[in-house]
Amino acid sequence: MNKAILTTALLLGTFLTQTLIQAQAQAAPEQGSVLLGGSATKLVGVQPELDNKAPDFKVVDEKFTPVSLSDFKGKTVLISAVPSLDTGVCALQTKRFNKEVSGFDDKVVMLTISEDLPFAQKRFCKVENVDKIKVLSDSVWRNFAEEYGLLIENRGLLARSILIVDAEGVLRYRELVSDVSHHPDYEAALKALRQISSN
Repeated sequence: MNKAILTTALLLGTFLTQTLIQAQAQAAPEQGSVLLGGSATKLVGVQPELDNKAPDFKVVDEKFTPVSLSDFKGKTVLISAVPSLDTGVCALQTKRFNKEVSGFDDKVVMLTISEDLPFAQKRFCKVENVDKIKVLSDSVWRNFAEEYGLLIENRGLLARSILIVDAEGVLRYRELVSDVSHHPDYEAALKALRQISSN
């Protein structure tokens, strides 16, 4: 009797362990993907390697004027990529960096980039008093999304991420948030920004 109970307990334990492993595998996105609505969703393109030259890109401002990474040559650039400013986490992320930019000198530039149309971005900035960080749209060419491998397949949205490019144009920091509904690690990004911009 005891042997039968022990065997049943071992089988049950093995089953539960396998179920847990399968659940974790389903929940964790593979490389080149993020969780969106609880499901792993593929990212289009290849993300650039750290400590290599950051790819240039072309986006637009609220007036549809082209803006490129190369426009900020000689400055340290923090790029906050968000899926859409019309969602809670994205709005908070943008407002957080808008608040933090005042703690840095003019050798540091902070950008928020999304696939939102410039009209929507302008409205958001006005309503939320976002006036220090540069809010830019990748909706015209999706060039930023392609160059940085951040376009969520079949959704037309950017994956949530933080990138820091140093004054020499080298990509020094990257956080790809594995679940787009989660916040990035603000403190780690700001600490890295201070270190990178002081070199």
